[in-house]
Amino acid sequence: MAFESLTERLQSVFKNLRRKGKISESDIQEATKEIRLALLEADVALPVVKDFIKKVRERAIGHEVIETLNPAQQIIKIVDEELTAVLGSETSEIIKSPKIPTIIMMAGLQGAGKTTFTGKLANKLKQEENARPLLIAADIYRPAAIDQLKTLGQQIDVPVFELGNQVPALEIVRQGLEQAKANHNDYVLIDTAGRLQIDQALMAELREIKEFAQPNEILLVVDAMIGQEAANVAREFNDQLAITGVILTKIDGDTRGGAALSVRHITGQPIKFTGTGEKITDIETFHPDRMSSRILGMGDMLTLIEKASKEYDEKKSLELAEKMRENTFDFNDFIDQLDQVQNMGPMEDLLKMIPGMAGNPALANLKVDEREIARKRAIVSSMTPAERENPDLLTPSRRRRIANGSGNSFVEVNKFIKDFNQAKTMMQGVMSGDMNKMMKQMGINPNNLPKNMPNMNGMDMSALEDMMGGAGMPDMSQLMGGAGMPDMSQMFGGGLKGRIGEFAMKQAMKRQANKIKKAKKKRK
Repeated sequence: MAFESLTERLQSVFKNLRRKGKISESDIQEATKEIRLALLEADVALPVVKDFIKKVRERAIGHEVIETLNPAQQIIKIVDEELTAVLGSETSEIIKSPKIPTIIMMAGLQGAGKTTFTGKLANKLKQEENARPLLIAADIYRPAAIDQLKTLGQQIDVPVFELGNQVPALEIVRQGLEQAKANHNDYVLIDTAGRLQIDQALMAELREIKEFAQPNEILLVVDAMIGQEAANVAREFNDQLAITGVILTKIDGDTRGGAALSVRHITGQPIKFTGTGEKITDIETFHPDRMSSRILGMGDMLTLIEKASKEYDEKKSLELAEKMRENTFDFNDFIDQLDQVQNMGPMEDLLKMIPGMAGNPALANLKVDEREIARKRAIVSSMTPAERENPDLLTPSRRRRIANGSGNSFVEVNKFIKDFNQAKTMMQGVMSGDMNKMMKQMGINPNNLPKNMPNMNGMDMSALEDMMGGAGMPDMSQLMGGAGMPDMSQMFGGGLKGRIGEFAMKQAMKRQANKIKKAKKKRK
């Protein structure tokens, strides 16, 4: 996960501060020294670190902290604000032309992921703005660069203008822009040539393209994995081209975060997007305040909600809630919900977006086993359509056939079906309000509960919601797949166990309670 090592170091510093009732000037000096080391180990450029620490110390040693009731929290607040300022303070949107097309010139070194990100950005504009982008293949030097862009264009159904690799790049851009104007494309994304290192021939060609195309945006694509060297690359390109923004790719593989913390400060230009994975949809708008919150281990609920909303279908969710109530949830529904969760990204990364979870010891060894998930998919895929819709048809002979067809053992198939049925029965108990039945399914004897425990059987769903954490509890419903997601701790093959499994289950229950209330209101 991005910034993981930096987050751990900073949280250790803040943990020590929280133990102190009052904080002296020497405590602040020691804390900022530790923060300085953490940033340097994260490969943040030295000028950035010096400036950052200077500002934090000036604010922390003044009355801003000394006179406050909770000095530890105040220092964290100062670090958060200064970190946000280093990252850019405000979210930077794409600069658009008053009349179409808006021209975006993509630049960068070879291997940074420039061509791939050109496709990702075009797809994002198409999906979110219903735009009609055109891609121009102006990289005539790298073998297969044109073919790669054409493949991406086909994948996202966006046209690609190319004239092969024998025509000069400037001529390709000229004719491509003419076609974009004729076809009334909203955006033009120019994929320019990269080099293994910065050279004058590269810069001369890019300056020619810039002078002719007059792009609204010149976005520099930088590999986050190269650390503070990213800042040096960005500085050179900015001096030569006057870039308007930076894109950081492979940020999901950069546990240190030095590039993100250095580029904005060194160039003065904002980070506009980040690449968070290999899929065409793995692109995020860069929000400095959210990224600062994530680095400090305070979560990022807004990004989590945005991820969930892209996968959430309210109509399907209500239908699924009704199926859970009637105990007709089947294996097709299970796969649909599994797809929703997986499309949002790695489970461990999503959980860390919840405030307070990044430093939770229960997450330390959390790793959802993708192989286990693949086995579950194989089991369901080996069922007939009738068996997927009606799990009661799964007799021992059918289970043996499924085991042979999916490459799993008979015991593994039985365990998966048992876990599925238990989760299904548990959720039906939640939906029907029969909490005593649900607790028995979980191995809890309702008669052994404390005497002051309220009667849960037939209780109002709003009371259930309060018991599950109320408004102050982060809503994990979308994380667990929207309405009707059964307890996944066993179905994932043990990926979510213990406190995390219980937490996720409670949040799924909470979401079901909300859906029932809404459904009841609609029926009235």
